[in-house]
Amino acid sequence: MLERKNMDDTIIQAENLNLWFGKKHVLKNINLSVATNKITAIIGPSGCGKSTFVRCLNRMNDLIASCQIEGQVIYQGNNIYEPKTDIITLRKEVGQVFQKPNPFPKSIHDNITFGPKLYGERNKEKLNQIVEDSLKKVNLWDEVKDDLKKNALALSGGQQQRLCIARVLAVQPKIMLMDEPCSALDPISTAKIEDLMQQLKNEVTIVIVTHNMQQAARVSKYTAYFLLGDLIEFGETKKIFTKPRDKRTEDYITGRFG
Repeated sequence: MLERKNMDDTIIQAENLNLWFGKKHVLKNINLSVATNKITAIIGPSGCGKSTFVRCLNRMNDLIASCQIEGQVIYQGNNIYEPKTDIITLRKEVGQVFQKPNPFPKSIHDNITFGPKLYGERNKEKLNQIVEDSLKKVNLWDEVKDDLKKNALALSGGQQQRLCIARVLAVQPKIMLMDEPCSALDPISTAKIEDLMQQLKNEVTIVIVTHNMQQAARVSKYTAYFLLGDLIEFGETKKIFTKPRDKRTEDYITGRFG
């Protein structure tokens, strides 16, 4: 396991973080702290570095050959970019939900148990309980409890996304990264996901990338505004949306730019 140290109310923070894809400087000296058990929204126009930043928090950018990173990401007192970091454990503790629902082409039950089995759980009773508990947390249990052997791809888009959230929760993460989790969903499914985030924030810290500023305003405690790889402004969501300090932030949230 990764060593844990108390860091006030901060669970993960970027310090002087720079990232390049080849010669393109995508993130420029980012300093940003994520508060424990709060929802932090990352907003900004397309191509500003939002998703790239979030993928830095669980080292998903490592999968891109041209990626070069300088600076630190401190999680529970340790820089996750140190060579000694156990990346498998990191990605267990810092889970991710993607833009499009991506359930495995397996049964609902097998989707949920995939992670626990990967990390060594073999007890069938415990696995069944994890399935029930995880599906209840995303308000999906009553909808699928009689169809757990059903292929997950047969679920609706909104159900698939809640299943993917349940799949992350099954391994008890500390942080959940959500990259545009509602962009492929209808308004009713979006509302369910937003309600779900409010329920889950008491047990897992959430960082959400969203192009929907109304969504950021509704769900988050803190908001960061990115522009062309720079962190322009970061603070309490209410202040960002009512009294932004930077003219560029005001232009974006009022629709004059982006």
